Amino acid sequence: MSQERTGVATFKGSPITLVGPQLQVGDSAPDFVLSKSLLEEATLKDFSGKIKLISVVPSLDTGVCDAQTRRFNSEAAELGDGVAILTVSADLPFAQARWCGAAGIDRVITLSDYKTNAFGEAYGVLIKEFKLDMRSIFVLDKDNKITYVEYLNEMAEHPNYEAAIGAVKSLL
Repeated sequence: MSQERTGVATFKGSPITLVGPQLQVGDSAPDFVLSKSLLEEATLKDFSGKIKLISVVPSLDTGVCDAQTRRFNSEAAELGDGVAILTVSADLPFAQARWCGAAGIDRVITLSDYKTNAFGEAYGVLIKEFKLDMRSIFVLDKDNKITYVEYLNEMAEHPNYEAAIGAVKSLL
């Protein structure tokens, strides 16, 4: 049975339960299998040798998630090819592709946790009540050590963009 964490997060002020461990700076990032499309999957190994910024959002079709993904997409050009920016949500891959096309997102890689929610559990961001992933940010170095982590306390709030980008830049 997975660990459940209560009293650490809310949705519009109402308590929600997060499933999985609370990862810390210095931890090795758990591997994952996420959907790139209905038939194609991605794992952490697919981004070997790169610094990774993993931006986790509940759904791209909400205002804060939309803004978060657009912000990291605009920052990606400045960070260069040695950085992979991944947006993870439980949206279906079709919905992610449609949203990216409509929003002009061309640098962020969207990955879906819809099949098993295993990413959410491994990274401690699975919202038990909604089967969505809680807004959070993870920065991994080239060896997949976590160098920055932000678990938001309130699902509807924005992450600290400057701190996350600063954490990536410190690894360049």
